[in-house]
Amino acid sequence: MTLTAFTRFMLEKTDLKHVRYNFPNRAVSGFTWGEVPTLEAVLGLVDGSYLSHFTAMRIHGLTEQLPKTVYVSKEKPEGSSTKIDGDLLDQDEIDEAFKRQPRISHNEITLPDGQGRLMMLESTYQVGDGITSGVLNWGGNRPLNLRYTGLERTLIDVVVRPFYAGGVFEVAKAFENARGELSGNAMLAMLKRMGFSYPYHQAIGYYLDRSGYKSSVVDLYRKLPMERDFYLTHGMEKTRYLSRWRLHVPEGFEL
Repeated sequence: MTLTAFTRFMLEKTDLKHVRYNFPNRAVSGFTWGEVPTLEAVLGLVDGSYLSHFTAMRIHGLTEQLPKTVYVSKEKPEGSSTKIDGDLLDQDEIDEAFKRQPRISHNEITLPDGQGRLMMLESTYQVGDGITSGVLNWGGNRPLNLRYTGLERTLIDVVVRPFYAGGVFEVAKAFENARGELSGNAMLAMLKRMGFSYPYHQAIGYYLDRSGYKSSVVDLYRKLPMERDFYLTHGMEKTRYLSRWRLHVPEGFEL
C-alpha cells in the first residue's frame, strides 16, 4: 500500500483529520487526531510557534480588553536575523524609521464560529527565550495546552510592537497591572540577551517610571547608557520630549 493510499484509508476509517489554514503568506496544513481546537492545531503544526502580544497580555491578566485578534508568533530560523547584537542604529536611522507608520502584518485568517481573527507574526530568532507553556481555559469545551510568552517577554514584545497590543495606552496599563509580579532584573537580562538595535530600555524605563514602580527597579534602566533620542511608538503626530528618558511620547501621555 502506498503512503497516499494508507493516508486516504486512515482519513476514511479512523479519527485522523486533515486540516488546512490558509494564511496569506503561507498555508499551514497537516493532520490531527479527531477534532482539535484551532489554537492547539496551529501551535502544534507550526513548529516553535506561541501566543504573543495582546493575546499574551490577556493570558497574564494585564488587560481588561477581549482582543478580537489572536496573535501567534513564530521565530525566524537561526541565521536569518538582521539584528546587530546590541549595536545601536544611528540617530538619523532611528528618526527615519519612527516618523513612518509601522508595517502592520495582514497575515491573518478568520477563526470559525465568529471567534475573530488569528494573525501569524514572525519574530527575530531568540532561541525561544521567555517562552513557556501551560493549560489554559479558553472558553471552549475543555482547557487547551498552549505555548505563550512569559510575563517579562510579553512586556518586552508589546513595548517593541505596541500596535499589536492595543496601542501605547494599553501597554501602559499592562505595566501598571504587572506591578508586584514583574521582575525588573529578569526583564533587563532578557532585553540584553535579545540584542536590539533600538534603545528599547528607554521606553521600558519610562513605562516603569510612569506606572509607579520602585525607584530601585526604575534605576536599573535609568543607569543604562542613553546615547540616542528614541520614540515610544511609530508615526506620532504631536509629541512631547522627555529629557529624563531621551524619549518622544504622544502629547498628553507623559508623566
